[in-house]
Amino acid sequence: MDLRTEIAQSWRRAELSGLSPASAVDRLDVTDVDSRSRLLRAASPVLDELARQLAGTRFCVVLADDECRIVARRFSERSVELALENISAVPGCQFLEERTGTNSLATPFETRRGVSVDGDEHFLEAMKQFTCYGHPLVHPTTRRLAGVLDITGPAGDANPLLGPFLRRAVADIERRLLDGAKLAEQQLLAAFQSVQHRACAVLALGQDVVLANTAATELVDTADHRLLRELARTQRGLGRLRLTSGTPVEVRVEAVSASAGLLFELAPVRTSSPVVSRPRAARGLFPAPVDERLRGAGRARRRVLISGEPGAGRTTAARVVAGDEPVHEFDASDVVDGEAGWCARVETAAAAARGLLVIDGIQLLPPLAAVRVARLLDTTTAWFALLSGPPSELHGEQATLAARVHRRIELPPLRERRDEIPAIARALLRGFSDSLRLTPGALELLGSQQWPGNLRELAGVLADAADRRSAGDLTASDIAPGCSDPAPGAALSGWEQAEYDVIVRTLRACDGNKVRAAKQLGISRSTLYNRMRALRVR
Repeated sequence: MDLRTEIAQSWRRAELSGLSPASAVDRLDVTDVDSRSRLLRAASPVLDELARQLAGTRFCVVLADDECRIVARRFSERSVELALENISAVPGCQFLEERTGTNSLATPFETRRGVSVDGDEHFLEAMKQFTCYGHPLVHPTTRRLAGVLDITGPAGDANPLLGPFLRRAVADIERRLLDGAKLAEQQLLAAFQSVQHRACAVLALGQDVVLANTAATELVDTADHRLLRELARTQRGLGRLRLTSGTPVEVRVEAVSASAGLLFELAPVRTSSPVVSRPRAARGLFPAPVDERLRGAGRARRRVLISGEPGAGRTTAARVVAGDEPVHEFDASDVVDGEAGWCARVETAAAAARGLLVIDGIQLLPPLAAVRVARLLDTTTAWFALLSGPPSELHGEQATLAARVHRRIELPPLRERRDEIPAIARALLRGFSDSLRLTPGALELLGSQQWPGNLRELAGVLADAADRRSAGDLTASDIAPGCSDPAPGAALSGWEQAEYDVIVRTLRACDGNKVRAAKQLGISRSTLYNRMRALRVR
């Protein structure tokens, strides 16, 4: 059977996830659906109109949310309902390619493009009885995936007019999402204006809107927005927490409406009052313990080995060690231009003994150059900082050179510092502009990324956004062009993040060979592909 390109690619993804055409879909897990979600409120009138126009046919309409979980259906015949139930196409069931193969919910969700799937084009045998058309819903404001709309009927009833029919319905829902967002902003503004003159700090947080009175501007930092949202998820009314500044506050939380946003009233409390313990965000680019060790090495003029992934800030860390002393940098990659000349320049600088000598990328040094630098460390009192990739990348003479330095500081990757990303992003942004701020939506998007390029990649995204907007608030849509996944799902849980890190480290150690990585992890290759997709390992 000759398959269209997009269908063949989808079949391949399903196979790599461990599915077979005979896999069952009649007992998939079902979770609760939020009947008051913004998507459902916007889509319901459109779904009702679609159902009216499709009355008397054997077609049904299915709506999935931004996690491809079915949230609504419309059909006119009991036989259609039974057919949907037989493949678990019921509210609360998540339709992903790794579970349901190629179909017009999972495949548009995966590809972010409209797709038609007819009969035998379905990967699973259980679904070959259907013909379906699916199209992603994109929020007009945030440009994030809001859901997927699908029309499904019996195989053999395919009609080319259903594609344009579906796209018109998608446009109607997207317009209603935009209108709903504007209404939500108006409701949030009205709620804020009604209480903004109170003596306490008043803050309103919408999906991509922040309103604050003078007291809130002075008390609350952008990095505190995430703490406040977390508090609101668990309670309403009064609560207590410690802001990133260290100030304990009493917080009154109120939901403005089902989707408009949250209203907070904050008042500082005595430090003796019980508060919810929250880790204080780092003020600099490095975690506080790492920063203190760097500065301690500088005060004592100790030689130091600074290691970390590319972009983790090794050069910046070396400058923290140097403090006010001059820095002389030597890049190991320059050795290719002449090993003897490069070593001679390092030896000359060591003889002058002024400031900190930084050798970047010692894992790249040829063996003879590594031996000469090691001998230099033994024969001079010059102050050195050696920079390298992760310790696992050091072998042979490079590892012997690193062993000459007893103070070792490893910089953690940015993905392990997710709670600090708001403060880090703000510190980096100040280097580009004093008149820009990051909205909660932008911070949420930044916090959802994996940042394989670490601080350097984050700084590049912020610099690019700052070039496009010279003043005001940077929103999620401003940040999205530089992010690897402009429409992320929920942030990974702690357990999922740990699993993500193990898979990434193993793949890196196996040079990207997934067969070897699966064997080293003790799992099958299909399970590895499945987990990579679920965790969005690139």
